[in-house]
Amino acid sequence: MSAWPVILGMAVVTYVPRLAGLWLRASVPPFWKRFLRFVPIAVFSALVVPALPGDRGEAGVRLLAAGLAAAASWRFHKLWLGIAVGMAVYWGLR
Repeated sequence: MSAWPVILGMAVVTYVPRLAGLWLRASVPPFWKRFLRFVPIAVFSALVVPALPGDRGEAGVRLLAAGLAAAASWRFHKLWLGIAVGMAVYWGLR
């Protein structure tokens, strides 16, 4: 059996729900809008926090960079700014 029918089937299964959302043009209820606002920061935190201890004894530098990044994100409400601050502090102290 060729892999192409499987790949095309997966593409259909993936994109039909996405297109259905565009075709239906239903509005998102306010509860879900509030809920979905926090998904990016939750996913980002889930990816970053397990890597904080480090593997070369850099826990202090990483924790300081993460703390300053969190403070910048909280203060200015911009995730990209928190990422930039965290990277700059980490690279500067490393």
